[in-house]
Amino acid sequence: MCQMRVVVEKEGKEEVMVENVTRLEVLKQGIAVATLFEGSREIDGAALRHIDFLAGKVYLSLG
Repeated sequence: MCQMRVVVEKEGKEEVMVENVTRLEVLKQGIAVATLFEGSREIDGAALRHIDFLAGKVYLSLG
């Protein structure tokens, strides 16, 4: 099984925000992610930028 990682790019570098993501939901106020081991959480002000399925990464922008 291959879970996704949620990452943000800051100053040209990738910063992993959440690992082992099993579910992602786009909300009006941001993004909700559920993980395999930690349950779910919301990232307020986040927007989906793109998804790299081969690398297993979801890229978000904050703000």
